[in-house]
Amino acid sequence: MAYDDSNIFARILRGEIPNDTVAQNDHALAFRDINPKAPSHVLVIPRGAYVSFDDFAANASEAEIAGFMRLCAEVCAMEGLSLDRGEGFRAITNAGSHGVQEVPHFHLHILGGAVMGPMLGAR
Repeated sequence: MAYDDSNIFARILRGEIPNDTVAQNDHALAFRDINPKAPSHVLVIPRGAYVSFDDFAANASEAEIAGFMRLCAEVCAMEGLSLDRGEGFRAITNAGSHGVQEVPHFHLHILGGAVMGPMLGAR
């Protein structure tokens, strides 16, 4: 899957579409999901043009990876989900058609504030 710079997250990063920002740094942006699946549902996206987790992990600079991961930790703490402040969370990323990826820009869902239930439903 090629990166499409007209995707909604690229447009959010360019300031073309508003978002409910939770936190940000030089390498990533975290904002509330517009269709939350848990009491706390935050998306974290890198500022770079990466399609999926494996694309990001293979091609992002070490500074981008560290900045992204640090922002994820900051969001977990801010939302009261980290294990030292809360009861935990789930982090999910989807890739490609089998992963049911809806937006071709790598993003991590951080969900918490309630028991998440089983990882996957019955097939």
